[in-house]
Amino acid sequence: MTARRSGSADLPLHGGRVPRWLGERMTKLGAVIAEAIVIEYGREEFLRRLAHPFWFQSFGAVMGMDWHSSGITTSVIGALKRGLNPLAGELGLNVCGGRGAHSRQTPHELVAIGERVGFDGDKLAAASRLVAKVDSAAVQDGFDLYLHGFIVADDGRWVVVQQGMNGDARQARRYHWLSEGLKSFVEEPHSAIDGEGQGVIANLTDARAAASRRMQIDLLSDLGPDRIERKIAKIEGAAKPAKAPLQPFLPHLVMPAHHDVRAEDIVARRLHANLAAAADQGPKDFAELLLVPGVGARTVRALAQVAEVVHGAPYRFSDPARFSVAHGGKDRHSPPGCPRNPLN
Repeated sequence: MTARRSGSADLPLHGGRVPRWLGERMTKLGAVIAEAIVIEYGREEFLRRLAHPFWFQSFGAVMGMDWHSSGITTSVIGALKRGLNPLAGELGLNVCGGRGAHSRQTPHELVAIGERVGFDGDKLAAASRLVAKVDSAAVQDGFDLYLHGFIVADDGRWVVVQQGMNGDARQARRYHWLSEGLKSFVEEPHSAIDGEGQGVIANLTDARAAASRRMQIDLLSDLGPDRIERKIAKIEGAAKPAKAPLQPFLPHLVMPAHHDVRAEDIVARRLHANLAAAADQGPKDFAELLLVPGVGARTVRALAQVAEVVHGAPYRFSDPARFSVAHGGKDRHSPPGCPRNPLN
């Protein structure tokens, strides 16, 4: 099965819940619109439309959700799951996953559907996990995933719509994937590359990061978790030491101001455990590494940092617009270097 990233969308982050009456209305409208498209143009066309960030946003607006809100993603996926799954026998479409705990059930749902309709559910479950890992660990753009929707047809074709959150920026970013196009999940899985430079972003899917991907696998077997962890400590040792507490013999907890959980907030022992788990699994390539349970952004960044120091294999590049279809902030600030930017 081939796959490609088909686009992304940046949205203002809105809280709150969809009222019951609106949720019911969206369920009915979504099912009717989807049914009309499938009957008139076919299931493949409906999947293609879901994979288009502009069409998806318009679809949510027609269903009654705020036109610019991050809540469109959650509400549309939820409404389609409630509205289309009862029609799966007629339309041949199944909606899996959702927000939070629902997203983690996606692989189990895919396996169950595969047993019922005949496609390889285990293979699609692996695709679901891999797509989530690519957008959370392989490309680290400051957004933490909290929603994963997987829409699959009875013939095995699929689309993924998932969303991440950046609490500091009060912004959400939606990622769209479609199961046709490029042949790799982990090398240039983008159908379009556009956008303004927004700083240094860790991007292990860039073609220029191929050496880093290979060297990360070699490091697990050549160095092992202990030596990798020591090198990471040395690399990150340039950070300022923590301020000594006034009463050094009492437990002292210092919490950061930021709300989201970042890589530096994770205790090093957890990193060692993840490295050990990855080494035990013995992944043959970068895709298998991403699929190791527990391996996420922190583990991948640690391996990439060591690979860069030991082997000179870069994983960050000066032109992030080359590999990201994210278009920048909603606040209309000019990029650094622009004459209109008052900070220049």
